[in-house]
Amino acid sequence: MSNTEPRTPTLLSRVVRRAIIGLYHARGWRVASGALPDIPKYLIVGSPHSSNWDFVFFLGATSKRGVKAGFMGKHTLFKGVMGNFMYDMGGVPVDRTKRANYVEQVASEFARRDKLALVMAPEGTRKSEGEWRSGFWHIAHAAKVPIVITWVHPEKRRLGFSEPFMPGDSFGADLAHIAQFLRSHRPDYSRYKVLEAQAEALIAAEG
Repeated sequence: MSNTEPRTPTLLSRVVRRAIIGLYHARGWRVASGALPDIPKYLIVGSPHSSNWDFVFFLGATSKRGVKAGFMGKHTLFKGVMGNFMYDMGGVPVDRTKRANYVEQVASEFARRDKLALVMAPEGTRKSEGEWRSGFWHIAHAAKVPIVITWVHPEKRRLGFSEPFMPGDSFGADLAHIAQFLRSHRPDYSRYKVLEAQAEALIAAEG
């Protein structure tokens, strides 16, 4: 039995979701490799985060695979009519004004739900040179959920997914695994090289 109250999605969210999926197809995006796992809970992380269109294409790709992906949003957006829309689109409210750690908030959301495939952009900003923040890794640890890596090629409008893996004891080692997967699909991409260098530096510091 679900531990969330079922509710009919708002008309606006249904229209927007259909429009996004239509745009995904119209722009020629395709999943070129891998598949999303048939498991109830996991994190989807990937890069580059280079455009405001990223969410559109991730939503299109996951919806095409029958997955309603979730995303984190500022808690103030989840009120009134706008709140229903945000929830229907897969939003997970996070309050960063309180002392409560956002990692704990998201981990609690994973525990509360029967299903959650949460999309995160570990680069944090479109201005990133390729280094990743560790928040996603701490969330996966706290929620005890696996991570699915996504490589993206905006110019070719292709993306792909890795097999899910559980985070280990070393952020550096896990980041090295992620960088290796990403570079196996785009070996010359500069941001993935930066990520690989970041992983190597972390492993050296951990040693």
